[in-house]
Amino acid sequence: MRIFRRVVMPVAWLAVFTVIAVALVKIAFIDGMKPGEVLAGPSAEVAVPVVQATRATVTNAVQVKATVQSDAPVGIRNTTAGVVTHFFLAEGQPVTSGDRIYQVRTEVVAESTTQDTAGLVTAADQAPSQARQPVTRTGPVYTYADVLAPATGRLESLTVLLNQQVGVGEAAGTVNPGTFTVSGSIDAAQQYRLLAKPGSAEIAVVGGPAPFSCPAVALKEAASGGVSGNVGGVSGGVSRTVPYAVAVPGGGSGPEQGGAPTGTVSCAVPSGVEVFAGLGATMTVTAGQAADVVTVPLTSVRGSVKEGSVWLAPAGAAPDSSTGTPAGEPQERKVQLGLNDGSMVEIVSGLAEGEAVLEFIPGAPARQAGEQFAGPGSIPAGG
Repeated sequence: MRIFRRVVMPVAWLAVFTVIAVALVKIAFIDGMKPGEVLAGPSAEVAVPVVQATRATVTNAVQVKATVQSDAPVGIRNTTAGVVTHFFLAEGQPVTSGDRIYQVRTEVVAESTTQDTAGLVTAADQAPSQARQPVTRTGPVYTYADVLAPATGRLESLTVLLNQQVGVGEAAGTVNPGTFTVSGSIDAAQQYRLLAKPGSAEIAVVGGPAPFSCPAVALKEAASGGVSGNVGGVSGGVSRTVPYAVAVPGGGSGPEQGGAPTGTVSCAVPSGVEVFAGLGATMTVTAGQAADVVTVPLTSVRGSVKEGSVWLAPAGAAPDSSTGTPAGEPQERKVQLGLNDGSMVEIVSGLAEGEAVLEFIPGAPARQAGEQFAGPGSIPAGG
């Protein structure tokens, strides 16, 4: 037992410590000097989305948020100076354009007239040849003129009185036509799309009758004193050289989606359609259709409505964003633009069917999911 404690145990512990020391030396000076395996780190390639020019039908239908408005009363103007002598109609009565409303008497200054009458006074001291004397009589001469209704509707007010002296051009009342107009504001991108005269409009009144057609569409520019024309921070005109703006495909909605109003579009509600002033409505204005034409997405184009630029994809690039970054640099090409539907634009010339172009113009942020645009080179939302 004494030998085990004094000899065996110390030798065993010495062996254990020796093994540990050798292992530490091996790890530190032998294994640590060997080159380790290189692990592949995360990597990614930036893909350039490419699309091909394809044939499609482009329908230029612009949707405008509008409001039903009562047409303004038509004023009645006095056409003759004189005195009001008679009324044909009273306030509240229906009138038709051209109906007589009231009559005005005008005195005409006439020259004295000499009349040879049979009722003559014979003087006793006069000779028989002088028994018949001419008698001169003078008096006022009057003319009468009718003031007519300027429009069909209801005689809303009549401000002249009987025996009142009136002058030419004096306001005499109003006729309420009882008609309505659907009107809405449009922004620059929508106004560019309506450069061709709109043919018709489809009106859908909120909470009203079924959608109806409106044949006469009127497009009016905003007054110079009202809208400054500063869109997207560019004064003195409208910039069309920035990427894209939010809008509804098939026609952008109102200016509140990113553009200042630059004009109004309106359409008279047909007779027989029951509406009320103040109702909201959606006006879909159709301004042309191009069938079987070469088209590209609006995000691929930069420039004005009639002229623009696209960027041809480098050689060997496929129209698929999953293929990776194409080799080479994209080439800019001028193109002539036609109609657009808020999503696709017609290429009149400068690009052939099947040619590949960049889906987004260089420097433009990629469109996020759910985002839409209004026109070629329009203004980005919130920008």
